[in-house]
Amino acid sequence: MALLVAGIDFDAHEVSLRDKPPEMLTRSPKGSVPVMLLPDGTVLEQSWDIMRWALNQDATRNWWEPAQSTENLDWLARNDGVFKHHLDRYKYPERYNETDWAGHRENALSAFLRPLSSRLEQSSLLGGSEPCATDLALFPFVRQFAAVEPDWFELLQLSALHTWLANWLSSHLFLRCMHKLPGQTTAAFPSLGH
Repeated sequence: MALLVAGIDFDAHEVSLRDKPPEMLTRSPKGSVPVMLLPDGTVLEQSWDIMRWALNQDATRNWWEPAQSTENLDWLARNDGVFKHHLDRYKYPERYNETDWAGHRENALSAFLRPLSSRLEQSSLLGGSEPCATDLALFPFVRQFAAVEPDWFELLQLSALHTWLANWLSSHLFLRCMHKLPGQTTAAFPSLGH
């Protein structure tokens, strides 16, 4: 989404995470996505690094600078830390041999989603009156949480969070981002177009 905001042309490559292409592993031995190859040969392996590269320029600085506030960096850390920990164990209990998936669901709610909804009651976007990179960074994880049990999630008394999520899900930016490549069923490996 950050690349689209910045108007950067890029090629997306289908990647089966069960059969990772040697070209990807040569560039990024960690073997996970995203991986982005820049024209100068630099490889970016983290979503936030890709967002920084795309949005930290004059035309899109209004997306990047608000994300650098102490509050927004704290939201990012909480998302990547405690929320992701509980989300993974709620979403994939078998992968973690987890028997208390409901406990992880509740911990994700209390540690992250309820406070985030309260924050969004103050202003509907994390950048204040405009969206910022923090919105883009958190949105996919909240979307994953909501998708595990969508009917249950809809009943939660988190109106600001529901509105924020619904707005992102229906946004032109997200719909454009989710355009599938022909035959795509897995993650994409972006590299810049020439």
